[in-house]
Amino acid sequence: MNKKNKLSKIIKWVVAIVLIAFVALDIFAGNYLVTFAISRSTASGIAVAPTPTTSDDTKNTVDRVWKEISELTNNWVDSSAKEVVSISSSDGLNLVGDVFTTDANSHNWVIAIHGYTGKRQQMYSYARYYAEQGYNVLTPDMRSHGDSEGKFIGMGWLDKEDVKLWIDHVLGIDPDAQIILHGVSMGGATVMMTSGEDLPHNVKAIIDDCGYTSVWDEFTDEARYLFNISQFPILYTASAISKIRAGYTFQEASALEQVKNTSIPIFFIHGEEDNFVNTRMVYSLYDACNSQKDLYVVEGAGHGQALYMDPDKYFTKVFGFINSL
Repeated sequence: MNKKNKLSKIIKWVVAIVLIAFVALDIFAGNYLVTFAISRSTASGIAVAPTPTTSDDTKNTVDRVWKEISELTNNWVDSSAKEVVSISSSDGLNLVGDVFTTDANSHNWVIAIHGYTGKRQQMYSYARYYAEQGYNVLTPDMRSHGDSEGKFIGMGWLDKEDVKLWIDHVLGIDPDAQIILHGVSMGGATVMMTSGEDLPHNVKAIIDDCGYTSVWDEFTDEARYLFNISQFPILYTASAISKIRAGYTFQEASALEQVKNTSIPIFFIHGEEDNFVNTRMVYSLYDACNSQKDLYVVEGAGHGQALYMDPDKYFTKVFGFINSL
């Protein structure tokens, strides 16, 4: 009997040690994922991006057009009236942006939002096309990017509150502003997440270029690609740790839920060959959106390449949508 009791105790101790080790490993892995993905000091867009599946022809086109647009954009920036501005976020961060005043008498404005680990200058190419149509432009650095403060990337969910403050900043300049929100990648998710908020009537339309359905969906894809792991248990643990460290869970950060609740028209753009923010997501977003909407899936384009496949067609469709409202 004593031998059985001893064996039972040993088994219980072994099971307890294994469980403790499993929980400790899960917490360690979850914390690592949070640090890897959304900590400003370690996050890298290059590190998390899968190998593109686009063709050589697409790559050549994108490279050529990118160079052409970059030269035109640099000339535009050099000849434009630009002011560096800043605001304070609701949690006390200093956020920085650029205002380009194209026409002081124009009430047309665009707020152009960059992507994950990007910076405001990357949206200048998009801004130039708006400026050529008489729009005044605001290009902010999102929290934890560029010149803006912050320790953790908001993935659009924290940023939506910041975008609302940037909208207020524009209205402080021009109370009659007619505002377009245009975002690419994480910026696309940001403007979609903003869409479900209580926004002033001045926000006329949203342009989403390759934004994701939710942080949960995006990180699920990335965890599978980068580490060959499933959602349970590590992603659940990482999401809980993100709530503690960064202030949001991966599940709550959902563009899909926000577009269900918006009345603002949304134009959805996505590359047909996007394997970073998978193309399937844009169809789910489009179907979920209950406001006026349109969809443009760019043949052959990978992630963030829609503009560079055919910039004239891209903005003909963008302005066609805006002008139809």
